[in-house]
Amino acid sequence: MLYLHALILCVLCLSLLGLGVNLIVLRSLRAVSVTKSHGRVSILVPARDEERSIGECVDSLLEQDYPDFELIVLDDGSMDRTGAIVTERFGGHPRYRLIKGAPLPEGWIGKNWACHQLSEAATGEWLLFTDADTVHSAGAVSAAMTMAVETRADLLSAWPRLITRTLGEKLIIPVLHIPAICWFPIAGVQYLQAHRRVAGWIPRGMLRSVVGANGQFVLFKRESYLKIGGHAAVRDHIVEDLALAREIGQRMREGMRLVNCDASRMIDCRMYRSFAEVRDGFTKNARAAFENRIVEWCLVGGLQFAAFFLPFVLVFFKSQFRLAVVEICLIYLIRVILTVRMRTSWVGCVLHPIGHFLALAIGIRSWIFTMGTGVEWKGRSYRPTYTARRQG
Repeated sequence: MLYLHALILCVLCLSLLGLGVNLIVLRSLRAVSVTKSHGRVSILVPARDEERSIGECVDSLLEQDYPDFELIVLDDGSMDRTGAIVTERFGGHPRYRLIKGAPLPEGWIGKNWACHQLSEAATGEWLLFTDADTVHSAGAVSAAMTMAVETRADLLSAWPRLITRTLGEKLIIPVLHIPAICWFPIAGVQYLQAHRRVAGWIPRGMLRSVVGANGQFVLFKRESYLKIGGHAAVRDHIVEDLALAREIGQRMREGMRLVNCDASRMIDCRMYRSFAEVRDGFTKNARAAFENRIVEWCLVGGLQFAAFFLPFVLVFFKSQFRLAVVEICLIYLIRVILTVRMRTSWVGCVLHPIGHFLALAIGIRSWIFTMGTGVEWKGRSYRPTYTARRQG
């Protein structure tokens, strides 16, 4: 048991250290005054059955203060009023377009195909892909463009504030920030991008594995997007944001730069609206995020279980009580810091063991479904093959 506690304490302390370092270097989007264009931005929104959220999303994008942008929404075979709502908002303005998506070809994931079509319709020097369930402050695009230019980013990925209303959302969704901000070496990636010679010593496969991005808001320099092959290069990948980030990451030694930033004060996103939607969405993504790396999947899942859930079981054993209390204090310290910085639910923070248990259970469900019958999302069925990704 002492070895187990040593492992738990080691993981928690390293997680806390990673969180602290990452939050120091993670820049936040701030309102700026942009008087001249840094190049046209094509704001691209794939939408399939999004009538609940598309109106508010489009309204917020139409109010952007960036000097030169176009807005294109692709209706990906919606069966609801998505297209009609967008048409009402656009009112025939030439800079705003609604396009109808073509039928999904074999071998493509729906969102990737929609984004590929949007990229071909875009005219901008910058391509901003954002989800239909996001809401943007008027200065969000200006702030993102300013940071992208300042940091010389080929891909700028912003992390919105995650809006949660139902109990299921509050319990599970904030858990995402533990691996995303505690475990991804954001500071390390920044160092490697600033020291390309050091990056040259690291295998491309390892460079791929240390980067991440958030598909709710990804801003590409168009030439960089085309250089990595765009969404066509990751056409069969369910978690396309991670796949695109990895395409950039493996080219760090060539000078390509990926920048993640905190947009929790400028962009909101309500990913799901019920426990069932959270369950199905995480089932779709959890296993697919690891591609064909089964050992990494098992290792991450095992460490998450041991470090972030098991102490809440061990605390009920008298012989383990003291160490378990120390571990629980570390867990709650991590959760409080994340809750304050990323402005997520305090209910999810307080009820961490329940939310983390549910997240782990959904992870197992994702494994079962993807290895068996496949997963379903918005009327489409996917069964990933997990073929090895190309590495340059």
